[in-house]
Amino acid sequence: MGSPESEPMRNSNEGPRHWVTLTRGFWLADTACTQALWQAVMGTNPSHFTGDPQRPVEQVSWDEAQRFLRALEALLPGCEAALPTEAQWEYACRAGSETPFSFGGNITPEQVNYDGNSPYAGGAKGRHREETVPVKSLPANAWGLYEMHGNVWEWCADGLRSYDEQAQQDPAGPVSGDEEAPRVVRGGSWLSVAGGLRSAYRSEGRRDGRDEFLGGQGFRFALRSIEPGQVPAPVQGRPGRPAAPGGRQAR
Repeated sequence: MGSPESEPMRNSNEGPRHWVTLTRGFWLADTACTQALWQAVMGTNPSHFTGDPQRPVEQVSWDEAQRFLRALEALLPGCEAALPTEAQWEYACRAGSETPFSFGGNITPEQVNYDGNSPYAGGAKGRHREETVPVKSLPANAWGLYEMHGNVWEWCADGLRSYDEQAQQDPAGPVSGDEEAPRVVRGGSWLSVAGGLRSAYRSEGRRDGRDEFLGGQGFRFALRSIEPGQVPAPVQGRPGRPAAPGGRQAR
């Protein structure tokens, strides 16, 4: 987890790079939560970019995402819905890669929705869409997860922790009840420069905030446990992808 010192546009909070072991399996949604699913569960749509219900919901605070997850759990008996921890998120984003992006050493606007006028590490300039795109509009990573880079920032469960070079097991950052306490956001957005979309890039926002400067936060959720023998009933718009068997190690 984290980035090597040689990675272009690396920030100091991405190091030291260290091994992480995830001991508990989880299912991660293969897309960010859509406006269709949010509206079906919550009855509202806070998003700035509308017109297609398959766009990701955005302008959602961390606290509002938590309320959505509790409402979703009520519809899926036996399931524990949660935001992924920062470690789970990076593990899923990398999909086994160790390069700056899951797609390799660089990205293009044909792969990722970001500000193509600000390319990465000497790459060519490209298109800037200036808006979100519907989920699954762009290629998935090697594990079938869509738009882990760009489109909308994604909330994680925990606060920003300082990395340690020692190996970690199921690491999680600090969690405070203070409404102004920051929470991690990952992945960048349609508004981000390419360097801010790297797998290791870390940012944060107030748990009660909806930061339009960042391009608007969204999220994807994890199902962390299912009762033995029980399969969750389908919910319209609910994506799913097995992201981590228990006991997997990532760096």
